[in-house]
Amino acid sequence: MKKLLALAVVAGGVLFVVKRNKAAKAEADLWRQATAPTGPVSANGSTPAKAADASRN
Repeated sequence: MKKLLALAVVAGGVLFVVKRNKAAKAEADLWRQATAPTGPVSANGSTPAKAADASRN
């Protein structure tokens, strides 16, 4: 009986860790998606200037 109880405790611990890791990955993916830049960004973090239009020269 004690072996069965110990096995159930170990299985519950494993399931808890797997569920927690899945939740952490989902949260990280959501955060990455929410903070991803939506347009072109230059190396210094500012948005690049528009290219000069050749017809205006």
